[in-house]
Amino acid sequence: MSKINFFLLLLIVSSQTFAQKNDSIFIRKIYDQALSFGQSYENLRSLCKDVGARLSGSSEAEMAVEWGRIKLQSYNFDKVYLQEIQVPHWERGTKESAWVKTKEGKLISLKILALGGSIGTNGTLRAELVIFNFLEDLKKAKESEVKGKIVLLNQPFDEKIVNTFRAYGACYPIRGDGAVEAAKLGAVGVIVRSLGSSQDLHPHTGSMHYDEKINKIPAAALATQQADLLVDLSKNQKLEFIFELDCKSLPDVKSYNVIGEITGTEFPNEIITFGGHLDSWDAGEGAHDDGAGIIHSIEALRILKALNFKPKHTLRVVLFMNEENGNKGGLTYATWSKENGEKQIAALESDRGGFAPRGFSCDGNKDQVALLQSFQSVFEPYELHVFEKGYGGVDINPLKNSFEGIPLFGFVPDSQRYFDFHHTESDVFESVNKRELELGCAAVCSMIYLLDSYIK
Repeated sequence: MSKINFFLLLLIVSSQTFAQKNDSIFIRKIYDQALSFGQSYENLRSLCKDVGARLSGSSEAEMAVEWGRIKLQSYNFDKVYLQEIQVPHWERGTKESAWVKTKEGKLISLKILALGGSIGTNGTLRAELVIFNFLEDLKKAKESEVKGKIVLLNQPFDEKIVNTFRAYGACYPIRGDGAVEAAKLGAVGVIVRSLGSSQDLHPHTGSMHYDEKINKIPAAALATQQADLLVDLSKNQKLEFIFELDCKSLPDVKSYNVIGEITGTEFPNEIITFGGHLDSWDAGEGAHDDGAGIIHSIEALRILKALNFKPKHTLRVVLFMNEENGNKGGLTYATWSKENGEKQIAALESDRGGFAPRGFSCDGNKDQVALLQSFQSVFEPYELHVFEKGYGGVDINPLKNSFEGIPLFGFVPDSQRYFDFHHTESDVFESVNKRELELGCAAVCSMIYLLDSYIK
């Protein structure tokens, strides 16, 4: 190696070492701000307790938009504005009721929640119960086994899958497709085992869909503990299932994404988008799903401003509306950004709860994944270790269709307890740990800082 090449290599290595040292110093400041002066926990309390559950189309969702606008304005970001969208409006109606009747005539009360988008039962619906452990088993059944009956789909989480999001994905079809497949065989209703990892009495709601060519039947989720009870009872007798749902779909209504920005000093038209979804299901308070993601994102921008950070690119926090039952916020945002001639260069989403941070995933090419993995060393002092190819998030996913090649990043917290709370009445402020929330805010803020520094 010539002397010139040696000194060039030495200069490059020295420059990289200096940059890494500076990154470590600034990230330490981010963590200090989040842990000692953070506003995340109080902001989450306010969102959960002052607004509450925030289903798209509801008055609570309307108040959440107002809450978000006022909160962003209070931090004096360069821009704060609303982006109009149209969202679905589904209402649960009166509280759901359900029973199972044994062959001796004994009635046992059950806890259910209508699935989002379900039709009502038009009074009390009762029929013989038939149980299938997997959706594929239902698809293979004869019409004579199902017609005129209420189907229970009882697929549990696979306990061998360590990442509970993967276990959830494996079970999702019983909720998403169950009503369609049961109706094809003449069922009059469908009940699904709640998509949760624990044995409890909290039913989990969530979105489902209908096929306009297939008869629509009412659909609800049953608590995991009671699903097991029905399986045991059915071993030596026929069971009658009785339930009532009063839910209905109404015309779409106007709502908004809530947006705040710090303008880039060098590339103001190049945007780094990050956020979570402002809406939630109407059970509980939407604390983990996705109040925590909203707070992570707001706090990230607040911390950078508090530290007087001047980004090269425009940093834009988006509080997306309607992730849960339509993703109209994410779809509208991607189209709007493209039509406005913006250049989206990266996006990050937090929508996996407020638990202790473990790292980040990247939906991108090998160079973009390599960039993410190059950040691992500066995160090591904070016990983050997941830096891998993976999923970004529902809200930011439409950006892939509008901006070719954009890398999408997903915040990855510990997943083990998430599906104890997901879409249930127990997803309340008290279920979120203050320190874990603050550590998540610091991790998200640090990633935004690094993306602004190194993304190309």
